[in-house]
Amino acid sequence: MQSLWNDQEAATFGTDLLGQRVYTSRLLGRNPALVLHGGGNTSVKVTEKDYFGDCVELCHVKGSGWDLATIERAGFSPVRMEALIKMSKLATMSDEDMVLQQRAAMTNPNAPAASIEAILHAILPFKFVDHSHANAISALTCAKDGEARAKELFGKRVLVLPYVMPGFVLAKQVFEVLQKIDLRKEGIEGIVLLKHGLFTFADDAKASYEKHIELVTIAEEYLAKKGTKPAQAEASEDLMALAKLRRAVSKARGYAQIARLNASPNAVGYANIANVADFGTRGPLTPDHSIRTKRAPAFIGEDIDASVQKFADDYAAYFNRHAKGQTMLDPAPRFAIWPGNGIVSFGDTLKDAKIVADIAESTAATVQLGESTGGWTPLDEKDIFEIEYWDLEQAKLRKGPARKVHLGKVALVTGCAAGIGFAIAESLAEQGAQVVGLDIDKEIPEIMKKIGATGIVVNLTEDKPVQDAIDFTVREFGGIDIVVSNAGIFPKNDNLDVMAQTDWDRTISINLTSHQKLMNKVIPFVKQGLDASIIFVGSRNFKAPGPGASAYSCSKAALTQLCRVAALELAPHKIRVNIVHPDAVFDTKLWTPEALEKSAARYGMTVDEYKTKNLMKVEIKSKDIGNMVSAMASPLFAKVTGAQIPVDGGNDRVI
Repeated sequence: MQSLWNDQEAATFGTDLLGQRVYTSRLLGRNPALVLHGGGNTSVKVTEKDYFGDCVELCHVKGSGWDLATIERAGFSPVRMEALIKMSKLATMSDEDMVLQQRAAMTNPNAPAASIEAILHAILPFKFVDHSHANAISALTCAKDGEARAKELFGKRVLVLPYVMPGFVLAKQVFEVLQKIDLRKEGIEGIVLLKHGLFTFADDAKASYEKHIELVTIAEEYLAKKGTKPAQAEASEDLMALAKLRRAVSKARGYAQIARLNASPNAVGYANIANVADFGTRGPLTPDHSIRTKRAPAFIGEDIDASVQKFADDYAAYFNRHAKGQTMLDPAPRFAIWPGNGIVSFGDTLKDAKIVADIAESTAATVQLGESTGGWTPLDEKDIFEIEYWDLEQAKLRKGPARKVHLGKVALVTGCAAGIGFAIAESLAEQGAQVVGLDIDKEIPEIMKKIGATGIVVNLTEDKPVQDAIDFTVREFGGIDIVVSNAGIFPKNDNLDVMAQTDWDRTISINLTSHQKLMNKVIPFVKQGLDASIIFVGSRNFKAPGPGASAYSCSKAALTQLCRVAALELAPHKIRVNIVHPDAVFDTKLWTPEALEKSAARYGMTVDEYKTKNLMKVEIKSKDIGNMVSAMASPLFAKVTGAQIPVDGGNDRVI
């Protein structure tokens, strides 16, 4: 491991102590082998003047919710040293009291809650303290002889302490050690916490950081000599099986999950190791990971449903062995080891699944190394349970926002580069769906990016590109739950006796046949979806056609019939199929100001009158259609299929 310190870069953070603390914290956070997604914590001790001009000794410690990789000055909580030192001298202290007193001792009540390790940071007699959950330290110490190996490797440079509960208990353990040992006098540069992590400290930001890098490097070099190279293998892709696995895990969790498959050679190689079902499920690298990953991953055998059920049963048994009045969390795995396929990670959102995927990838590499250098022996399950069900950690989960209706769902929307299609994609994304938009417009990737979705350029009349897009969606997100078949064109108005055959053929191909082709390819995956729903976008013209619009009107009438047949066929699979019929939606590219004025003049109306010429005298906008489609895909329509929903403000010809 190399130091990332750069004098010029360091200068951009300022020469003051807190500025340098921000810089070296980010250096730690840049390295996933040290810190992952909110893990680790850092601090700096300073003397500052308070509001009244009095000098106050403060410990600026990483605040809860901040990530070291991106932390800013505002991410550090200023806690009075005097209060922290007093807390360290107490015989006992509850977690609730610790959090409350740390908050009360902050000079800025608007700062984030201080790290649960704030007391420990305060009692270490150095200005800078760095703490990580380095992979190499985990691999070194998560073994039966981990303590002996650490002492032999680092000698008198570090203290090696047994695992205890983080927070006040850990601070008290170190406090008692410090009553017997003078760290400065003994030349001690760090503390190795068995099966937990590493602390280093110094009065200089660079020195504390580089000591951290040096000690981790020593562990890495030792392991490199003792361990074996990571196993590698090629994946045998089975997207339908992936969709089935996602469905099983989602059902165990109680709501839809995004599934991320890591099919890299390293991930597949790890999953294929003969005894990985044993050592790969013994426990996490560090107890901190359990809040995101649970104690262990699932191991997926030939029977996917049975494997997920076994994990759920084992989790319930684990809970019952250690619970003392707590309520059991859902029994679904957060990641799974899947021989032949790799590692699959799950989450409510793509971000959540990616965070778990990063932890899972790091875990696989480290566990494999630890097993090959003396046997992987992480914390026992009782200690993991105490962290997983620790109220301070559970509180972080309870602070999340209310669950959106489509959270965890995967939606495929066609024809969404603009107008109604874009509004549909946007509404689904706003309600939590992971949206994949298909359109022939080459700008679709950038257009979808605006709403946090994925865009793919596809000609929906061509078979292979459509199949490739469906496969991509399942490969990236685990399955498909919502399909909105919206793509369509409105050809120029021509009467039947003068219409070009090519206009008719093209309209039928896009407005009807492309929808049928999509259904043919996507329905097998939708059958594995969660609360699955297919929605077609029709038109008022299916019931109230106009002269010169034969191709469009016939295609929409046939599309409506396609919807009805699909509803009949898919009802036994609990898949809802409905169609929405918009009319007079003028905020699309099709309707230029000139076109609106021309059409309004034909009716002897102003543009505003023309926009609201329905029975309710209201304007229909693309977003109205988007919101309706989002609702039709939600539990509100859970028992509705084969329905035709007009969104037109009331049309006398239709009614």
